[in-house]
Amino acid sequence: MSPRRPAPWTLLLLSFATFSAASDLRSELTLPGVSSFFPGDPGYANATRAFNLRFTLEPVAVLYPETVHELANIVKIGKANHLRVSARSGGHSYVANGLGGENGSLVIDMAKFTNITVNPSTRTAVIETGNRLGDIALALNDYGLALPHGTCPYVGVGGHASYGGYGFTSRMWGLTLDNILSINLVLANGNITKASKDINPDLFWALRGAGPSFGIATSIEFSVFPSPASVIVFQYNWHLDVEKAATALDTFQKFVVQPSLPPEFGAEIVLTRGAIAGNVSFGLTGAWHGDPSLLNSTVAPFLAAMPPLNAVTFTGGNWIDSVNFLAGSTLNTSSAPDYTDTFYAKSLMTPEASPMNEAARTAFMNGLAYEGFTSNTSWFFQVELYGGANSKINSVPTDATAFVHRSSMFTIQFYASSFNNAPPYPDAGFKFLDDLVGGITSNSPKGWDYGAYTNYMEDKLVDYKQRYYGSHYPRLLALKRKLDPTGVFDFPVGIDD
Repeated sequence: MSPRRPAPWTLLLLSFATFSAASDLRSELTLPGVSSFFPGDPGYANATRAFNLRFTLEPVAVLYPETVHELANIVKIGKANHLRVSARSGGHSYVANGLGGENGSLVIDMAKFTNITVNPSTRTAVIETGNRLGDIALALNDYGLALPHGTCPYVGVGGHASYGGYGFTSRMWGLTLDNILSINLVLANGNITKASKDINPDLFWALRGAGPSFGIATSIEFSVFPSPASVIVFQYNWHLDVEKAATALDTFQKFVVQPSLPPEFGAEIVLTRGAIAGNVSFGLTGAWHGDPSLLNSTVAPFLAAMPPLNAVTFTGGNWIDSVNFLAGSTLNTSSAPDYTDTFYAKSLMTPEASPMNEAARTAFMNGLAYEGFTSNTSWFFQVELYGGANSKINSVPTDATAFVHRSSMFTIQFYASSFNNAPPYPDAGFKFLDDLVGGITSNSPKGWDYGAYTNYMEDKLVDYKQRYYGSHYPRLLALKRKLDPTGVFDFPVGIDD
């Protein structure tokens, strides 16, 4: 028997009730001095555009507060209306978490929180979380100071510092989150508070590794560093077949654990499509922050164990020159619009105690050389050096922050875009990356303790609790139940049940 169809007057009442509820919410969220965009408004489509165009989401509203009290009031309204509330710092979440990760979220854009206050004598800086990395680098450089962070200038510091924050200075200075002294934030109940090692220490622990699940950071106080007097950006490149590429990756694994490797050496292996099927373009890229005369002798043992080079480039200059070069675009994010992409990304954090074995490395390179050569995507993969001898990242005790992967050698970022950087994303692109990661993990020893990097968050990771948070998840979940029991700040891959 077919279900009975509602009478027309019932549908009309339901439609009216929905309209009335939306109208009431709009009235509540229309606050003096707060810019806002609701569905149907001019500008709503632009305000809800995701960095990754695979995602098209429809928040109930996007609001742009200017003060902490305005932000807190918005959170209270969201909680009262049983909405998921999400803060957007730079908007570069790979899975659109800045838009709530699903339809019907309430988005608080931090774009108007852009103050930066620097104290050169204490080497500290208070940075509001609407700032982008490029603008932060420029502001600190005016004082001869710097902060470890990634190379993309348009990434917002709020999310970047919440989940990690890796850059070529991280072996020397740590992750971005390792240099946080205190955080001003708004909790899920709308309360305004602060967290540091002395104030709300449990919350401070959680915010450094899983921050967006616990609050909206409005400003962060960082320790900052005197910028290096000079920096050399180096780029070495080889064209290798599968066997030689797999061996080259092992050569790098063995090189970075040598006790003499200085922390001033920041590097990654960059893997791109080979010139012919069966080959891989294998590059070593990074930045040297030490005495310029010592770079060649530092890299010499690695180069001596490698095949002949295809090309090599050195780019020297001062600190901000290197940041600008590695950014590949302007550091002043107000001078040019941000870009978008259509892509799928994954990550794999490899344990230093158990480097990738021959079978895993061969499966990885075989996938690049053959499936990667024919892939209908534009791809690159970065094997970022976290560990190795004298790494500041791995010298931090595992339980010091919620960031759990303190014993990683590499974080591998797998990134593949549609050829025209626009939708639709090809179905085969998902399989390509899933096959690569699966080839590594399935050829590794049983119980291989690999992880995933939360700043490269993905939407298809089944065991995300273990891979992102590891042994810290139970503690995070207990704190989540205490501070945000109704899930105001929940995400699809956040801290929840």
